[in-house]
Amino acid sequence: MLLDRALRSGVVALGLTLAATASHAASSDSTPVKGGRLDLVVQPEPPGLMIGIITNGPSLMVGGSIYEGLLRYTTDLKPEPSLAKSWEISKDGLTYTFHLQPDVKFSDGKPMTAEDVVFTMDKFLTTTKPKWREVMRHVASVTAPDDNTVVFKMKEPYGPFIRSLSYNVAPIVPEHIYKGTDFLKNPANDRPVGTGPFMLKEWKKGSYIELDRNPYYWKKGHPYLDQVVYHVIPDAASRATAFQTGTVKVLPGGSVENFDIPRLAKGKGVCLSEKGWEYNAPLSFMWLNNREKPLSNPKVRQAIMYALNRKLMLKVLWNGYGKVASGPITSTIPFFDKVDPQYSYNPKKAKELLKEAGYDGKPLRLLPLPYGETWQRWAEVVKQNLKAVGMPVEIESTDVAGWNQKTSQWDYDIAFTYLYENGDPAIGVARNYISSQIQKGNPFNNVEGYSNPKVDKLFSDAAVAADPKDRQKLYTEVQKTLQADVPVAWLLELSFPTLYDCNIHNLIETANGVGNSLGDTWIAK
Repeated sequence: MLLDRALRSGVVALGLTLAATASHAASSDSTPVKGGRLDLVVQPEPPGLMIGIITNGPSLMVGGSIYEGLLRYTTDLKPEPSLAKSWEISKDGLTYTFHLQPDVKFSDGKPMTAEDVVFTMDKFLTTTKPKWREVMRHVASVTAPDDNTVVFKMKEPYGPFIRSLSYNVAPIVPEHIYKGTDFLKNPANDRPVGTGPFMLKEWKKGSYIELDRNPYYWKKGHPYLDQVVYHVIPDAASRATAFQTGTVKVLPGGSVENFDIPRLAKGKGVCLSEKGWEYNAPLSFMWLNNREKPLSNPKVRQAIMYALNRKLMLKVLWNGYGKVASGPITSTIPFFDKVDPQYSYNPKKAKELLKEAGYDGKPLRLLPLPYGETWQRWAEVVKQNLKAVGMPVEIESTDVAGWNQKTSQWDYDIAFTYLYENGDPAIGVARNYISSQIQKGNPFNNVEGYSNPKVDKLFSDAAVAADPKDRQKLYTEVQKTLQADVPVAWLLELSFPTLYDCNIHNLIETANGVGNSLGDTWIAK
């Protein structure tokens, strides 16, 4: 469950990558074709593309072709080279040395060096990203002994670190553009500059985002595509029609309503894949504002869990794609354990708990996630479930920017979300529950305001435990505690099937899927 000894050397990882590539090529009748334009959907329109600051799913979908991390990850979560060509981890687990790809340039033509990596890790992301601040809490120093080498010295062994270097957790940004500026207000946030295979050409709001081939891209012969165009089509039925008529060739996960996927998948020359979400491991839940009555009472939060018919939600709203969540850690990442208490659909038990809690029938404000009809219908089902046990709910709809604002300012009672678990509980789970991540202004941390010193210590100890068995014991205990306290209402482990034209090759090559693979994608003619 922890990093395999063989992966202590990036040279070994590179060999695995080459072997996998050779196997894929051997099974294909054609070699990669250069040129062409890939049309796909992004849903909804991203609030921005600077993914060192904005980490909504749509932003990561587009931004993953503009920015890169030191590593990327296979679908079984093994690290492989990206901006780092190789790496070593010392035997004591205290030193990570990364050797960078030679002659890397940003899309403005300026060289990327180890100093850019140091600036990104030590200055930029510690300011803009709560999850990265949590990672860097375990880092004593990050230095650049030369232009092509970066060395991280750890305060203690920290196994999750090797899984924290994806583009969506730690995208490398240019020091020459951001040094000495207000990172959040820098004009480059609107014209992103990265090392990725593509660069922004035009963003026509409400219509499309066009990326062109990055002429300075470091990977020889890549990308194969000349252009990538993300179409913004607000209506789900129109997105489905655009795919059927060939206006778009790819419907990334979440682009169309789940009930429409089986019909579209039957089309001639259509392929479907559920791969590409292994690293993100998206878990949907509802934030319950622990700060205010009645949700400050754990019995009320438990009652909500019993009131939710999650099996029906999975079957009807998600067409069976996904899995009912059993707690805070998804079953696809390390250290998951299915422990009690579990919450089956039990309206009678919910009513009993509400009576014990002295709930007075106060109406609650429910904020849906503004990602399409499925999410709106989901909010309506939750409203019905809660009404059935005596909890009136008022739905407050908003757009993506409004959702970001309301959740980051704690202006809600119950709010839908889904967050990525990023390959390890220390990276993507702890941030949702530890006290140090209760910070206004960011909708991707402990938004519910849950605080429990026991949970803080369990997460802290588990992150640095050297033995995987010890980590498992600690994470099992933290899961038991959280599932009793119910700081949030866990819903489903989500699956987002991608539909695409079968003439498109290498569309999903990593555990981050379409958002991290288009540099390898090509279209057969």
